[in-house]
Order: sequence, then C-alpha cells, then structure tokens
Amino acid sequence: MAVSYNRLWKLLIDKGLNKSKLGKIAGLAPSTISKMGRNEAISMDTMLKICKALDCDIGDIVEALPDSMGNIKAI
Repeated sequence: MAVSYNRLWKLLIDKGLNKSKLGKIAGLAPSTISKMGRNEAISMDTMLKICKALDCDIGDIVEALPDSMGNIKAI
C-alpha cells in the first residue's frame, strides 16, 4: 500500500494554512513535514497530533492507495 497526503494539503488550503503553520500548531519537526511531502509513511502518533490540531479525522488527511507490489512506497 502507498500513502497519499493530498487530502491534508487540500484541507490546509481550505483552512488558510500552510505546511510551516501546520508544523507549528501540531508540534511537528520539519523532517516530518518533508516526509509527508514525499508521501512517505509517518507514525500514528504524528497523524493524531495533526488531527487534533486541525480538528479532523485521520481519513481527512491521509489515503491508503493500493500498489501492485503490496509494499508501502511513495507515489
């Protein structure tokens, strides 16, 4: 399975936020924001921090996409 954070980026636009502002309000390291920008997997704890900061559900920020290999990889 691959992951996509396109839902998160759209949500940030809707809320008038950018990636650096998200990092500040959710307490994320710049490396975590960078990983999400490359559609790499992040920890569940980090996803929950984002959800709490944005008052949303996990399904609102990340999407699991099947790939032909069945492995987690960037798209």
